[in-house]
Amino acid sequence: MPNNVSFVFLDRPQKANALDSASLDRLRQDFESLQKDEDLRVVVLAGRGKTFCGGADLEELKSLNASTAGAFVEKIHHVCQAIRDLPVPVVAQLHGAVIGAGLEIAAACDLRVAAEGTKFAMPEVRLAIPSVVEAALLPRLMGSGRAAWLVLTGEAIDARRALEWGLVEEVYPDVEVGLALLLKNLLAADREALRMQKQLLQLWDEASLATSVAASIERFAQIHR
Repeated sequence: MPNNVSFVFLDRPQKANALDSASLDRLRQDFESLQKDEDLRVVVLAGRGKTFCGGADLEELKSLNASTAGAFVEKIHHVCQAIRDLPVPVVAQLHGAVIGAGLEIAAACDLRVAAEGTKFAMPEVRLAIPSVVEAALLPRLMGSGRAAWLVLTGEAIDARRALEWGLVEEVYPDVEVGLALLLKNLLAADREALRMQKQLLQLWDEASLATSVAASIERFAQIHR
């Protein structure tokens, strides 16, 4: 693997990579530390073991109360924000199950590739809580109706339906082979243009059309100065 590609792993395989406060803090620190790497071109987020992420850690969820619940979901948001703040593309390599908070973190990535057989779900309503924080990205990826179906029913969808709905960009029988092809294409791009394009993609997602067009013109002029 080229040394300008970094991997970040969800690393609690014995717990299906369930996200507790400690693992969320480590993830945020991992992504924040990568911001200082001037040679970095691409980051890949993956999960060790049999699944990408089984969601938030149920034991910690059960222990939450009115004074601690907000702080816990803020930790999920901070991981997602650290991903979005990275100046280079972040690719989520997905397999097994991508559930709840794990799906929110995947949604915060710039691109998502999945293995055949991967399952996706937002089951929070079945646990008597709503889907929150970066679940707000889902309508932008999938459209409002399909995002509503996912968060209101709590039902799982498979990788092929996730591809059809726009939740993932590619599905592969061997996701590592597919990832290698994607990385080859990303690494063929100019470094500065790639970073600028990520900035513009985020702006296009959040700003008005007029603001997005004006900023795009300014960025284009900037590279010719």
